[in-house]
Amino acid sequence: MFRVAVDFDGTIVEDKYPDIGKPKLFAFETLKAMQGKGILLILWTMRTGRQLQQAVDFCAQHGVTFYAVNANHPDEVLTPETPRKINADMFIDDRNVGGMLAWGEIWKHICPDQQQPTTPQSSRKRLFGLKK
Repeated sequence: MFRVAVDFDGTIVEDKYPDIGKPKLFAFETLKAMQGKGILLILWTMRTGRQLQQAVDFCAQHGVTFYAVNANHPDEVLTPETPRKINADMFIDDRNVGGMLAWGEIWKHICPDQQQPTTPQSSRKRLFGLKK
């Protein structure tokens, strides 16, 4: 199982914390395509409580549900020796050294053998202010 931990504010959506910003271009399309390839997504964010639930709900409304949220999956056996660091093979975060790659570049790194997912026509109109 390949696990990817993904930040929320500034990564999946524009950073408007404590509010929720607009989705980043190709973020949800890429996350859904990753899930379609069997990649397990972990939401790894500083949000807690009500604000965390709002982020989880916002992602679900955009078709992305997570394997785990701010934790390793509950079914994973943890021992006292298990480190606190989240069990992920890759992290996607706007605070990366050197900044965050565009979602299209992230897709190329994770799925180099496949074409990048496309934005549905209705989303393109919304994102780019296109008329019908």
